[in-house]
Amino acid sequence: MDKEPLVRMVNISKQFGPVWALKTVNFEGFRGEVVGLVGDNGAGKSTLIRILTGIHTPTTGEIYFEGKKLSVLSPKKAIALGIETVHQGFGLLPSMSILRNIFLGEEPVRKIGPFNFIDVKGMKQESAKLLQMIGILSELHPNMKVGTLSGGQQQAIKIGRAIYFKAKLVILDEPTVGLSLRESDRVFELIEELKKRGITVIYITHRIDQAFEHSNRLVILEGGIKFTEFLKEETSKAEIEEIIRKGHR
Repeated sequence: MDKEPLVRMVNISKQFGPVWALKTVNFEGFRGEVVGLVGDNGAGKSTLIRILTGIHTPTTGEIYFEGKKLSVLSPKKAIALGIETVHQGFGLLPSMSILRNIFLGEEPVRKIGPFNFIDVKGMKQESAKLLQMIGILSELHPNMKVGTLSGGQQQAIKIGRAIYFKAKLVILDEPTVGLSLRESDRVFELIEELKKRGITVIYITHRIDQAFEHSNRLVILEGGIKFTEFLKEETSKAEIEEIIRKGHR
């Protein structure tokens, strides 16, 4: 793991009217690291991630990516930097095919004479390679409509697309909600694949057990503040649960 974090958020606060959704939160993620971002509803997880992806502007604080301070961050700039978010139930168009969803907005073109044409043949070939890489080629064909796929298959495609377009940071927002145990296991296998490729993963969940099992480090938010932080190797799930129980008293 690199000594310098890929992403570093310093003293991040966010105020909505009289309400402080975040208060001086510090957060970082290293290359090839899975960070479990844990907290109940209203803890500040979504606000922190919306700031990192350029949806919200922080009231106070600074964001650094690959060692460079980001002065203005927008969703478009975040994607250009290599920050991708995988939401449960969002991100794919059900009425379109798998291959069109994979390349949506990034369609490769072939030049024939003075004209440019979408390279459908190339898209099919690349889509098949991607489905093989994420382990669902035998189940699916690139021309299948996304709306016919299971939730787990859709999550796999979204994660695979992030790998294909060389994301540096992938944010997984409650990626296993509504999935079967088998589908959840496939998502966790893909998280390991992201990690092997040196991609930073922020795994957002309210479940301590899953966060502990699949993360290198856990950051726990409560009431808009960073309540505590653990390296997995230095603690146990029981210890974390006990500290959280005491914090809620």
